[in-house]
Amino acid sequence: MEEGGEHTSLLVKDDASCHGDESQNLLEAKQGSQLKSKRSDWRAQALILGESCGAKRLECLESMAFNGIATNLVVYIRSVLHGGIASSASTVSLWFGTSFFVPILGAAVADNYLGNYKTILISLIMYLLGMVLITVAAFMPSTSVSCDMSSSCLSSDGTQNLIFFVALYLTAVGCGGVRSALLPFGADQFNNGHTLDIKKRRNFFSSFYICVIFGVLTSGTIIVWVQENVSWAIGYGIATACIGLALIGFLVGTPIFQQHEPCGSPLKSIFKVIVATFRNMSLEVPDDSSLLYEVRSNHTQRIKLAHSDDFRFLDKAAVISDLSLAYGNRRSSWSLCTVTEVEELKILLRLLPIWVTGIFFGAAISQMHTTFIQQGTVMNTKIGSLTIPPASLYSFEVICVTLWVLVVNKVIVPAT
Repeated sequence: MEEGGEHTSLLVKDDASCHGDESQNLLEAKQGSQLKSKRSDWRAQALILGESCGAKRLECLESMAFNGIATNLVVYIRSVLHGGIASSASTVSLWFGTSFFVPILGAAVADNYLGNYKTILISLIMYLLGMVLITVAAFMPSTSVSCDMSSSCLSSDGTQNLIFFVALYLTAVGCGGVRSALLPFGADQFNNGHTLDIKKRRNFFSSFYICVIFGVLTSGTIIVWVQENVSWAIGYGIATACIGLALIGFLVGTPIFQQHEPCGSPLKSIFKVIVATFRNMSLEVPDDSSLLYEVRSNHTQRIKLAHSDDFRFLDKAAVISDLSLAYGNRRSSWSLCTVTEVEELKILLRLLPIWVTGIFFGAAISQMHTTFIQQGTVMNTKIGSLTIPPASLYSFEVICVTLWVLVVNKVIVPAT
């Protein structure tokens, strides 16, 4: 999963899924052999991570910007916008859900229409616009009136609320677009024809995650402290500056980035298999899996998946009927799919039990940004003369996760 990007890693398109004919596959194979002699540009990978001349990495900046808003959001809505305790937690959870749902849509747009580069660029612009508006809302006079977290208070100014929440969801959309395309765009900067590049790509994903963790820790300590002790507007301004620097760094790297044209979403392949399965419901699946349809060309570097016996009813999508043979290469991909396309869907079905359990985990972990921090606002968070902002409590969870990763990799896995 790590090697293929964030939203396309599980699905490997077959010869016809991206371009539709063998001539294009031959051209692609020829271009691939030419690329083998060309090393990837380390500057492109550095700019994706954002590190240039010692500056914070682009992903660090994005993570700092997002968490600079997210970590302390429930406190801001409650104490400044004067929302209720339950409604503040609900509002933050809904916003988080939006920011993590948008990447699904952003991935489809990037794969089918815009490509990763344009998706990131447009999303960063939306991201920055939303962050600017959030900062402007924080500068409005009514934000200077604070509300006791343990008591009820009157609603904040309607204009300020409107600007803030429009900006908040504009930021969620921009953030989702960046998340959908930034990681696979970084993977695109590596040449699969070089063994050294393949190794560097693996390291890239680890570095990417470290950048995310760094952004969370920085925003959960420095930015949160500024928001609580100096000014909400200045704290949000720092987060806005981070995303502004990220956009500038991305534009600077444009001449050296490797950009790939969109070639279709893996989701389309999934729907094709489902439709073809129902269309071919009356057909019998042959005992010999070699009789199922598959592109036999050897002129492509695309990976073909071996047939498996799980979910055999889906094999009907790859059953060759007389009608499909009559059409030859002009067959409808919505009535006949390759074994590889069928196996891709089977892989997703095998993962469903894991994803279902993830729902329970997500429901629990979502409390870290809401009720967990709200609990911190009524606790004594002083350690000596040092007062820890309630939102900084989230940083301890991140530290614990990081430590557990080290324990699992260095102790538990070797021992078992």
